[in-house]
Formats: sequence, structure tokens, C-alpha cells
Amino acid sequence: MSCTSRKIDQLRLQIPRFDCVPGCHDCCGPVTASSEEMARLPVKSDAAHDAALAELNCVHLGPQGCEVYDQRPLICRLFGTSKSLPCPHGRGPETPVEAQVEHQVHRLIATTRQVLV
Repeated sequence: MSCTSRKIDQLRLQIPRFDCVPGCHDCCGPVTASSEEMARLPVKSDAAHDAALAELNCVHLGPQGCEVYDQRPLICRLFGTSKSLPCPHGRGPETPVEAQVEHQVHRLIATTRQVLV
């Protein structure tokens, strides 16, 4: 396991979870993820990526919501957990993500090669 993969796992454990509005996908859209995060997701065809991008959606967004919820990228996990990425419906964890953890996620994103999901 690479150093980046270990860091991703450590950060995932530190981002609080909360229940979204059922069926909501207002925070979903094209995002970037590291190669390590992408390796954890099912491979989608170029046509599926193009179709999702044309709709400004994530390729892993299905009729029932996120199809890769347990393996979703760090940026997706941050949505709704911090003041800088609020849930549009006012949902969120009782305790927001710690600022240092959010900073570490953004630093990881800035220092790793990212690809469009």
C-alpha cells in the first residue's frame, strides 16, 4: 500500500459522516480524485464519462444516488462537513470536520495528480 493510500485511509476515518436527504445529489458533480482513489472505483467507459460530464454529473451517480458511496473520493466526503463546503439543505454532522483535517485533504488534492471522475 502506498503512502498516499495510507494517508487517504487515515483522512477518511477523520471526516465525520452524516445522513444526506434521501435521494439528494445536489453536491454531486464532476470532481477530481487522485489515481489512488480512482483505483478503488469501478472503471467506467469513456462514453459513460462523456455522458455524465454533459449532464454535469459524476459518472458514478446512479438513479438511487452515489453508486460508490463507501469508496467515494475525499472531496465528496468533505461536502456538508465543513463551513467551506456546506450542504445546501443544512444537513451535516453534529461536529464539523476539524479544520486541520480539511486542510490536509486540500493539501493532498493539491499535491497529487488528479483526474476527473
